[in-house]
Amino acid sequence: MSIQVTGKHIEVGEAFQTFVNERITQVLEKYVGSELTGHLRIEKERNNFRTNCHIQLKSGLIMQSQGEAGDAYASAEVAFEHLEKRVRRYKRRLKNHHHGKSAQDKAFDTLAADYVVQSGDGEEKSEDNPAPVIISENERRYGEMPVSEAVMQLDLADDPVIVFRNAAHGGLNIVYRRQDGNIGWIDPASSSSSATKSAES
Repeated sequence: MSIQVTGKHIEVGEAFQTFVNERITQVLEKYVGSELTGHLRIEKERNNFRTNCHIQLKSGLIMQSQGEAGDAYASAEVAFEHLEKRVRRYKRRLKNHHHGKSAQDKAFDTLAADYVVQSGDGEEKSEDNPAPVIISENERRYGEMPVSEAVMQLDLADDPVIVFRNAAHGGLNIVYRRQDGNIGWIDPASSSSSATKSAES
């Protein structure tokens, strides 16, 4: 297990790093094993502490949680409680739905670049360089899974969007959080097959 612990407006000591590693092991090992990596970032805002926890399993599955409290340890503890609830719910859903191979069992072997682009308000206008300014770049792994499993991953990761290959036909699909609280699903293959059917009739 490799967990990076960083702080913003706060110095992270060895005791806190030990606490984080021990608690994450306690929370996750019984559900998903110890082969995981991640990043925990704690930041201080006035009299409040916020913890953001980002864990990646060996399979590529990503879990995220947040916590806020009046001190650093309590803030991390809230994040760990949310993390445990998510992973318990995920394991229960997998058991109830009797999936063949879960995202935990399959490697996410396809890499995609994940960029954060500066918004138009702060961009310098230049006719020579029309490309947007990239302020952050990461790699994401995505794999093949049923739509129901992608929805579970969306819930587990607390991400706004998940890109995956639909296990039914191998095409790229997207599930995303809608503003009304529901989950949207984009499947280009189903719309193209409908168009083909319309053209044939």
